[in-house]
Amino acid sequence: MTLQELLKQDFSTEFQFQASRSGGAGGQNVNKVSTKVELRFNVATSSLLDDNQKELIQKKHKNQINSAGELIIVSQEERTQLRNKNTTIKKFKELLMKALTIPKKRIKVTPTAGMIAERLKNKKMASDKKSNRGRIDFE
Repeated sequence: MTLQELLKQDFSTEFQFQASRSGGAGGQNVNKVSTKVELRFNVATSSLLDDNQKELIQKKHKNQINSAGELIIVSQEERTQLRNKNTTIKKFKELLMKALTIPKKRIKVTPTAGMIAERLKNKKMASDKKSNRGRIDFE
């Protein structure tokens, strides 16, 4: 299954949401309305991910996974619970994309003769500049 197909799947059956009061400035609204949303996703028991994908997620995002094996994503930027819920889902999909994309291999390039000559010329100039900084003997 490709990454695009995986992202189109409906993970909502495996999500657990928990709302609480968010911190920070905001006055009375912050103190009485539970707008902070916490998304919990159990990576190990997910039926939508294969073992290889689960391992990659657990390896790359081990700091966001608690002792129960749940991946926790929090959002409290928005003023409403629904917007924060949508933000956590968006963050989850971005996290999946980041965790499951394989980085391209770096192609080693040999330096050209001109590049080597330029580097040596710059080194020589720097060396001469530093050697001329010494004390000057006027005798």
